[in-house]
Amino acid sequence: MLVMRPAQMADLGEVQRLAADSPIGVTSLPDDAGRLSDKIAASETSFAAEVSFNGEESYFFVLEDSSTGKLVGCSAIVASAGYSEPFYSFRNETFVHASRELKIHNKIHVLSQCHDLTGNSLLTSFYVLPELVGTGWSELNSRGRLLFMAAHPERFADSVVTEIVGYSDENGDSPFWDAIGRNFFDLNYAEAERLCGLKSRTFLAELMPHYPIYVPLLPDAAQEAMGQVHPRAQITFDILMREGFETDHYIDIFDGGPTLHARVSSIRSIAQSRVVPVKLDSTVVKGGRPYLVCNGQLQDYRAVLLELDWVPGKPVTLSLEAAEALGVGEGASVRLVAV
Repeated sequence: MLVMRPAQMADLGEVQRLAADSPIGVTSLPDDAGRLSDKIAASETSFAAEVSFNGEESYFFVLEDSSTGKLVGCSAIVASAGYSEPFYSFRNETFVHASRELKIHNKIHVLSQCHDLTGNSLLTSFYVLPELVGTGWSELNSRGRLLFMAAHPERFADSVVTEIVGYSDENGDSPFWDAIGRNFFDLNYAEAERLCGLKSRTFLAELMPHYPIYVPLLPDAAQEAMGQVHPRAQITFDILMREGFETDHYIDIFDGGPTLHARVSSIRSIAQSRVVPVKLDSTVVKGGRPYLVCNGQLQDYRAVLLELDWVPGKPVTLSLEAAEALGVGEGASVRLVAV
């Protein structure tokens, strides 16, 4: 059974194995033992802390095959984007250029660097093994975070954002980066993203243009790349769009990938999830429809994917194996939502 749980320092080697295969642009998952160790340590501290509002906390989860102990995925939440360093985005805007004398009225698409999304909670670090892409396990790896937010709303903001990795070709070149960022740094896209993963995106972002960029002046390839999703990030994009996230307003300042945004109250896994009591039955027959189920705890948080024949308003019947994986017993409560 695959179980989502908080990452532990003992997972470092396995996490680095996943990070090494993550696509260029996932700077929140660098292939560097030191950075990953810091990430896990910060997460362990956050899970252990008493929190009444979103601040500097970060929560890092792994998806573990309980039969082998191997990790098959990971994902994370940053409680407050831009808390410790600026969180930059390009805002899509329209400028109007008009001449009364010539009777010309033009609307021009521009990109303006901004900090609009600072303070929102941020979904990061999504990775799942390629063979699990498009399965219910991908849903668990992504949406399990949202069930954690539903169980602990005081730890997060009222809105959530996530940056989706933008388009780059098979050589790792990004048309958007080449048209803008590369003019300010003697680095190709892959090198820039690697540097950001090892250090910080802030020092590069601070040297990017702070004045509006007129989109029609960019090469066609860069314009076409704006808002495009890297093929390996498509699964993340699709899951979150089904959750009610919206796009079009902001893009990433490096590769032009879309930045998704949603109010917590409108996210499907949060709004439609239900807390129900548990009944145990050793003779449970597999069947019904798939559900994501979590125990709602903190440091012992667990989430799994189960096929359940559950009737709304009634207790949910779990097998002994499922109850053990979730760490719950008869009479306890779990939170569930349909896949």
